[in-house]
Amino acid sequence: MAITISDVASAAGVSKGAVSLALNGHAGVGDQTRQRILDTAKTLGWTPSLRAKSLRSAKAYALGLVIAREAKLLGSDPFFPAFIAGVETTLEKHEYTLVLTVATEPGAEERSYRKLADGGRVDGVILTDVRHDDSRIALLRRLGLPAVTLSRPAVPSPFPAVCMDDAAGITAAVEHLISLGHTRIAHVGGAQVYIHGRSRRRAWESALSAAGLATDLFAEADFTAPGGVAATARLLTRKDRPTAIVYANDLMATAGQSYAQTHGLNVPADLSITGYDNAQFARYLNPPLTTIAADPLAWGRQAAAMLLAQLDGTHDGGDLVLGPPRLLLRGSTGAVPPHAVPAVAGGRYQHISTAGT
Repeated sequence: MAITISDVASAAGVSKGAVSLALNGHAGVGDQTRQRILDTAKTLGWTPSLRAKSLRSAKAYALGLVIAREAKLLGSDPFFPAFIAGVETTLEKHEYTLVLTVATEPGAEERSYRKLADGGRVDGVILTDVRHDDSRIALLRRLGLPAVTLSRPAVPSPFPAVCMDDAAGITAAVEHLISLGHTRIAHVGGAQVYIHGRSRRRAWESALSAAGLATDLFAEADFTAPGGVAATARLLTRKDRPTAIVYANDLMATAGQSYAQTHGLNVPADLSITGYDNAQFARYLNPPLTTIAADPLAWGRQAAAMLLAQLDGTHDGGDLVLGPPRLLLRGSTGAVPPHAVPAVAGGRYQHISTAGT
């Protein structure tokens, strides 16, 4: 059972009022008595009641995170569990808790933020999946709810952001594939409504354009495994199909690699594949996945720390830019086939000559 101030008072031989004064650092007890109370509390293992602390300070001692994704998909996306773990590792050091809400229905996301603000359930929120023309920025300003965003929104925002340069990793992946002789390099991107979905596509386009290569092999998906399969299928049934695909996350890359192998393509002999995130499972695929090593755990830690600093008035208001992600070379990328490009057709592959191209 939890140790109470009554237990401390009884063990120290003082009143509960004296214990309250001593534990809260107020005047009214002598130095020796104060020390005896503090020593007794430590010996008994007393810890302050978060609820009582909250009532005294009018703070919730909680941060909010609203995720607008289908609940069944959250468990399969390695980003969010790692990100949430990062948030929690920071909050546990500051006696804060995380209030997580999954919004799946139309209008549920806005209602969730209103409930968090109106009920005083959280002191601030972390915004993930930042979008172009993100209406949540104006909503949180109206609600008076402090926030930190992952990436700088395209719309004016008063909130600090924790940012990572998507372009550096995607550019490195494309340049690596070009160095292997690939000229038909596709991109399976995330939903283009998201800042990070669009920024990764633009980095892919810029890297290809800089090398004088075409940027016509783009397929939009949704960061899910089924979305990755569908996008991969569209690309591989083209007559001028790619010899390499850069995916916007590891989940889609893993699904795309499996689809290609199931339909008779050898990775990387027929098709090179790169992912993004460096999910733990990526190194155990056959072949292991070449990927871009982002760090969602660090994003979570830093986002929580920035929001806590904002709440206690110690944050300077500026954005934090994390180090650029790095390309990890593994077995899923290789040299372009010298004489033939297999294209998936009817569940098997057919060879299309590339001699003289």
